[in-house]
Amino acid sequence: MTGATTTPVSLATLQQMKTRGEKIACLTCYDSSFTRVLETAGVEVFIIGDSLGMVLKGHESTVPVTVADMIYHAANVARVGQSALRVVDMPFMSYANPDRALGNAARLMGEGGAHMIKLEGGADKAAIVEHLVGHSIPVCGHIGLLPQSVYKLGGYKVQGRDEAGAQALLDDARALEEAGAGLLVVECVLAELATRITAEVSIPTIGIGAGAGCDGQVLVLYDMLGITPGKRPRFVRDFLLDTGSVPAAIEAYVAAVKNSTFPAAEHCF
Repeated sequence: MTGATTTPVSLATLQQMKTRGEKIACLTCYDSSFTRVLETAGVEVFIIGDSLGMVLKGHESTVPVTVADMIYHAANVARVGQSALRVVDMPFMSYANPDRALGNAARLMGEGGAHMIKLEGGADKAAIVEHLVGHSIPVCGHIGLLPQSVYKLGGYKVQGRDEAGAQALLDDARALEEAGAGLLVVECVLAELATRITAEVSIPTIGIGAGAGCDGQVLVLYDMLGITPGKRPRFVRDFLLDTGSVPAAIEAYVAAVKNSTFPAAEHCF
């Protein structure tokens, strides 16, 4: 068993883990029951993700998710959470400009109990990140595949495959760090590129479909339990299949992230 801790995880904790080379275990979480199970297993970071639009509400994308949806689920987690850092997604169009972003982020923190908010985009969102951080709101960036832009991108595709795309992602990572972001999610990019991004920014990176070179890993909870319908993404491993119980599956996930056996080569691009 990985073992629970009641010591709250902070951004300083994650920064120290990056410095030590200790991997960060992260999962999505949307309710109080799973909050207890995940913290007992030693998960350090929760992303209360707009992925709930797909895995809980049955939408085909994250686009229909509202700020009210995010507040409801974040508050469910916050009510019983003791240790994990709670990162809450800002949904589609909730941060279209700095002032709108500030108002919605304040609600996610005040009503939803977020420790940090997450928004999608790179250099184009730097001014919004700077505005939020200037008002004492911690921000997690998100680059690579951006689920809220899936229609613009033409589907769920690996990002940064050519030299220009790779350079753009590196520039995005640097711009977000310079704007004050304290954490960075890197989704569906080539493993070699994600490793380079991780080395070139001082803030911790959390990968999903981005190889083992990131400072930590995240999966959608329902994906790693093998209960999401449809074809499983290449970067997902079904941890419930080999363990037989939900708590054991989550403990196995945390252990695999910590000892760098997940993601393996077959989960990478």
